[in-house]
Amino acid sequence: MRTRFPFQYGIASMTELPHVFGVMEGDFKGVAWRGLASEGLPPKWFTKDPETRFEEDLPLMVESIRNAADLASNSTYDSVFSAWRSLHGQQDCWAREQGCPPLLAHLGTAFVERMLIDGFCRGEGMSFADAVHSNALGIDLGSIHEELAGTEPGDWLAAPGKSIIARHTVGLGDPLRAGDIPEEDRINDGLPHALLDASRLYGLTHFKIKICGNLEVDVPRLRDVAAVISEASPGFRYTLDGNEQYRDIATFRAHWETYQADPDLAVLFEKNRLLFVEQPLHREVALGGGVRDELAAWPEAPPMIIDESDGELNSMSRAITLGYRGTSHKNCKGVIKGLANRCLIEWYRRNQPEEGPWLMSGEDLANVGPVALLNDLAAMSTFGVEDVERNGHHYFAGLSMYPGELQEMMCGRHPDLYEIRPEGYASLRIEGGTISTRSLGEAPFGHGLDLTPGVLDLLGEEGLPSTT
Repeated sequence: MRTRFPFQYGIASMTELPHVFGVMEGDFKGVAWRGLASEGLPPKWFTKDPETRFEEDLPLMVESIRNAADLASNSTYDSVFSAWRSLHGQQDCWAREQGCPPLLAHLGTAFVERMLIDGFCRGEGMSFADAVHSNALGIDLGSIHEELAGTEPGDWLAAPGKSIIARHTVGLGDPLRAGDIPEEDRINDGLPHALLDASRLYGLTHFKIKICGNLEVDVPRLRDVAAVISEASPGFRYTLDGNEQYRDIATFRAHWETYQADPDLAVLFEKNRLLFVEQPLHREVALGGGVRDELAAWPEAPPMIIDESDGELNSMSRAITLGYRGTSHKNCKGVIKGLANRCLIEWYRRNQPEEGPWLMSGEDLANVGPVALLNDLAAMSTFGVEDVERNGHHYFAGLSMYPGELQEMMCGRHPDLYEIRPEGYASLRIEGGTISTRSLGEAPFGHGLDLTPGVLDLLGEEGLPSTT
């Protein structure tokens, strides 16, 4: 899948990426099911080693998925949760033997987990939200977080809403105004390219601003971004993504105080503008013991959450003891894990409100339909995440990489989510800065595609083999 223009984040600039699909089949209480999942495999997120090339990293991602699929195949469990728990433990053992970091190892776990959830919901004829609220998935929250012992997800989650706020990422290299784009780089596909144009077309109100950790670059960039989003959306709110660019809190604090002292950035520090700061520290040091003392010595620190450091089941709990205020959710880190984390966040909100804010954000690595994005939106809606980073529609031209028949099928099944543009391809609908989640609740796990040979053939040139 090729991007409309390069997406620069951290140490990577993405221009294309593979998108993998998987199908699993089985049965539950004598009822046969098939489940579908998909995932984009981006450079330098699951591992952030500047010394390796993407061609070296990609086989490790594929190996994680293949190993998890092999472990899950030809096995018997009494619930989705027990299948996931067994797989998670086995994948942990494999990762230790291979020297594979947890975030990368459980890419495979999370991929298989989504096939299981989709298949189970199809077999039972229920939506993901209904499966969670009724605990049909058999989730034992107390086995993940002891604070939640004796409770079920429905005790902590409200009913899903009908829409989610789209939080638009401003990548490190994204053009801010149309005049910034050289003639030879301009795109003629009908979609906005510059930040100002995207903000106006979609009615954006929430933004995610990436920084690189170099004041000489970040300060002028932040000034320009602040000016554009103030013009486009005077009531804007935002998050700041540190992209793991710092090795200690002290350095980030010095940068933060430099931003605060700049009069051209004053609008960013007005009351209720900032939602949180995401993962300023590199994953190698983000959960180190010294972070606790540094944050304790900075009582005016903005609320911070982890993202790339959230590789293990107890990562968020560890982060909270250090002074972080929560974590992100991405389906590639695990749906059940994210659900348990969301319930624990609610436990903190009810039991320790004065120490908050307690946060679970929704983040996105250019996620796209027709499967992964809708899985993600269904999970975010069920978890009660109010605003979610959404940029797949901005970095990719809708569903244009798929056959027209599939695009029309998605528009017919999800008319609140997709529409055919005048240019002839389906794109995501964002109106008033929000994305509808209404039709997601009418499908097993968001997308609801029929898993017939014809539909599966539309997802890939050679069709999709199934794994039992």
